[in-house]
Amino acid sequence: MKNRKERIVAMGKKSTAGVTLALWIGGSGAMGLAAQGSAIVAGAERQVATVQSKFYCNIKALTPEERARHKQLGEKLMAARKETVETEKGYEFQYSPADVSLAELADWVAAESKCCPFFDFHIDLEREGKLVCLRLTGEEGIKAFIRAELNVEKMR
Repeated sequence: MKNRKERIVAMGKKSTAGVTLALWIGGSGAMGLAAQGSAIVAGAERQVATVQSKFYCNIKALTPEERARHKQLGEKLMAARKETVETEKGYEFQYSPADVSLAELADWVAAESKCCPFFDFHIDLEREGKLVCLRLTGEEGIKAFIRAELNVEKMR
């Protein structure tokens, strides 16, 4: 009796994993999973999907119009960066208020927080209003993600 019960429990766990994988593959709207370096095996063809990062962007969080505006602001922020400073928990991007307004930075943060909620955002106005800073921080591993996604060179 005990062996049969153990097999039923094991089958239930495998079914749950299969359903979870099917929902993920079927289009949850996210581009990743919150698991790092794990392999998932599913189906008769034994397809393997390897998840490289626990950070993911939900591309369906923004409407096409919001996404277009967000892309435009992102390009402006990338081009206008005066300096990039590595911090203990992430990176700080510095701008001149003549090039990037607080409102533009806040608009970008509002949109980015919808699609990438794993970021912690910090906006500062420093040096008597002569420096606008955006600091992105988060959980362990966020620095590598920022470097890859925002074209930041590793600081030495």
